[in-house]
Amino acid sequence: MDSIDKLLAQLQTEYKEVQPEQQQSKSATAKSFIPPSPKSASFMDNLLAEVQADFAEQDAAIELKRQQGLEQERIRQEQLKAKQLEALKVQAKEWLAKVDPLSSEGLWFERFAESYSSKLEAAIEYLRSNE
Repeated sequence: MDSIDKLLAQLQTEYKEVQPEQQQSKSATAKSFIPPSPKSASFMDNLLAEVQADFAEQDAAIELKRQQGLEQERIRQEQLKAKQLEALKVQAKEWLAKVDPLSSEGLWFERFAESYSSKLEAAIEYLRSNE
């Protein structure tokens, strides 16, 4: 923002310098019908284009930071999910080791696990749904 403030102050200073020249030029133009110099208008156009470019650059930098923040958050979420899955795998292995295959829960689980590619995957899903 300091650069914008400096640029605006410079613009105000230059405008004040150009304004008396334009007033003198207008009175001379009215008398002699000579159009005012396009130099000051060209300068103002260039200055305006410069300010617009600065704002566009700042907007692009802000958008880049936002995108980077979103990407970092997505990566963090994926890492968290992977960590949770690993913890759930450990719990599922422990649960599978403890469950009696001939108990009602063990028999039920055998039927439940038939629709999964492995008993571990079925145990993970079972524990996940019971959280």
